[in-house]
Amino acid sequence: MQKLRHVFSLTRLSLSPSLRCYPLMASFSPSKLLPSKTFENLLPSSSPASSSMRSFYTLPLFVSRTFSSNVLDESQAPAPIDYRSVLQEDEFHRLADSTIHHLLEKLEEYGDTVEVDGFDVDYGNEVLTLKLGELGTYVVNKQTPNRQIWLSSPVSGPSRFDWDPASQAWIYRRNKATLSGILESELEQLFGKSVNLF
Repeated sequence: MQKLRHVFSLTRLSLSPSLRCYPLMASFSPSKLLPSKTFENLLPSSSPASSSMRSFYTLPLFVSRTFSSNVLDESQAPAPIDYRSVLQEDEFHRLADSTIHHLLEKLEEYGDTVEVDGFDVDYGNEVLTLKLGELGTYVVNKQTPNRQIWLSSPVSGPSRFDWDPASQAWIYRRNKATLSGILESELEQLFGKSVNLF
C-alpha cells in the first residue's frame, strides 16, 4: 500500500500544473512522464480485485494523447471590416431607405401584372415583406450596425448586401450579385415574367 501511495504521488507530480500551463504542446505521452515502473508491477497480486485494479490503473500509461498545435494566430487573421468607417449612418439610412421604397413601388407594379394567389407587398417598421402565397415570402430589411441590407428569400435563403460606391448598388460580397439582380432573377424564375426593379 505504501508503494501504491508513492506511485500516486509521482503520478500527481508528473501530470499536474506543468501540463495545464502548456496547453499548446504539440504532443505528449503520459507514459514518458511516469517512472519506468508501472502500477502493474506495484499492485499486490494476492487480492481478487488486484487484476481489475491493475488493468484500470495501467491503461493510461500506454495511451498516448496528442494535442493539436494548430492555433490561429490572431495577427494573421483578416482584419474585421468596420462598416461605420465605410458608410456613415445617415448616408446608410438614406441609401437603404431609398432602395427599399423603390423596391416597394416596383414590386407593387409587378404584382398587378402577374396572377398569384396571396401576392401581397407590405412595408412597416423598416421591413419590406413580399408574400407570394404558397411560393413563400421575401423579407428585406436594414441592419444598421453592419451598414447592410439583408434579404431572406424562399428560393436562395439569406443574403447580406453591402453598398458598393463604384457600381452604386447593394452587392452580396460572396458572389458579387446585386440585390436587384437576385430579386429580378428569382421572380422571373417563379412567375415566368421578367421584371425590372431598377
